[in-house]
Amino acid sequence: MAEKTAPKLSAEPPRGMRDILPDEAEMRDATAAAILDVYRQYGFRRVETPALEHIQLLTHGEGGENEKLIYKILKRGAKLDLASARSEMDLVDLGLRFDLTVPLVRYYANNHADLPRPLKAVQIGPVWRAERQQKGRYRQFTQCDIDILGMQSGVAEVELILATTDALTALGLRRLTVRINDRRLLAAMAHHCGFEQSRFDSVFIALDKLDKIDWSGVEKELMQAGHPPAAIGQLGRLIARFGPQGAAPGDLGVMGKDLGAHQDEEARQALEMIIQTLRGEATGSWVITFDPTLVRGMSYYTGPIFEIKSDDFPASIAGGGRYDKLIGKLLGKDVPATGFSIGFERVVSLLMDRQGLRGRRQKRVALIFEERKDDLATVLAAARALRTDGFAVSVELRAKNLGGQLDTLSRHGFDGFALFDGTGQSRLRWFADQEHRDE
Repeated sequence: MAEKTAPKLSAEPPRGMRDILPDEAEMRDATAAAILDVYRQYGFRRVETPALEHIQLLTHGEGGENEKLIYKILKRGAKLDLASARSEMDLVDLGLRFDLTVPLVRYYANNHADLPRPLKAVQIGPVWRAERQQKGRYRQFTQCDIDILGMQSGVAEVELILATTDALTALGLRRLTVRINDRRLLAAMAHHCGFEQSRFDSVFIALDKLDKIDWSGVEKELMQAGHPPAAIGQLGRLIARFGPQGAAPGDLGVMGKDLGAHQDEEARQALEMIIQTLRGEATGSWVITFDPTLVRGMSYYTGPIFEIKSDDFPASIAGGGRYDKLIGKLLGKDVPATGFSIGFERVVSLLMDRQGLRGRRQKRVALIFEERKDDLATVLAAARALRTDGFAVSVELRAKNLGGQLDTLSRHGFDGFALFDGTGQSRLRWFADQEHRDE
């Protein structure tokens, strides 16, 4: 009998995952550091949650479509009883987190006695979703969130939006538009149009696709879902009047009059305060606009919702909203909460395209020496002195092909180099001067 051959090992990462090369890793580090600098100036503090959460928490019904994409973890040891398992849930007890909000809710419920109120938290970390692989979308990616837990006032939304626009501006992004709406106003609009309250979520899911399939596509989807034609027509007229391209776009006051008795006055006034305050604080690098067609996908939103778009990117680069009812499901009493998430991967992609943040990093130099000729202690002392002066220094052994070695260093982001000559002497040279071509 022929021996079975072991399966060939692949050097490729798992499907939907990717390796990150040094240049991008440095960009990611610089981006995270710049964002954290701004968030700390606003009083936000780092917290961390585990990559794994209990499967019951992740499938509790608050994650929307993301719950279908959970990486589930098999029970271990004696707990994994394949023979008696009747369903998948008998086999798993943990899952990889699909976002940072649900873990933060558990974190607060578990630690609230030891946390300040309000808690101003910042999280940056990987999340996992078993999505269909496509260009620019991966199954592991980084999220970057700030949240304020324990503050009912719209001041929380003001701070979230100011901090996030400042962070994006610090990264060099300009021409930003903050779009804002309120889930209560969406409900008032759906009620005014005549949709059944029990089916509002179905309406919002279709409306959320407006920027991708325009109104004709949304109308078709609503019709196929069996919503009343009269209600669909009324919604179309409201969008034509108040949507981004409407006759009175962003006019919150006029929309309130049109909705009449269905208007949620408390929500309208709260949103008006947020918008007016932010317009007074806008620096010129961004604007804020009321957009009644903004939905945001997560069903746990209970109040203001917001997104940021950049003229340099076709999709939003940040989004968030208020979720006042989520913590109470674990804690037994509601805690007001609101959060904003920067699309970290999209922002890094933008910065890589334009080579952003390059001017902020330390200059990188290589100290090149010959092990048999040069005194190692002298080389290390020179490296230490350069690091004290603010340079990033890599000690390198001299290759046989010095010209090829220098070309490689330049290609991989080094700014300069120094050659030791066997007497302990060296001179720092910059690749921009092209002096190494004469070596």
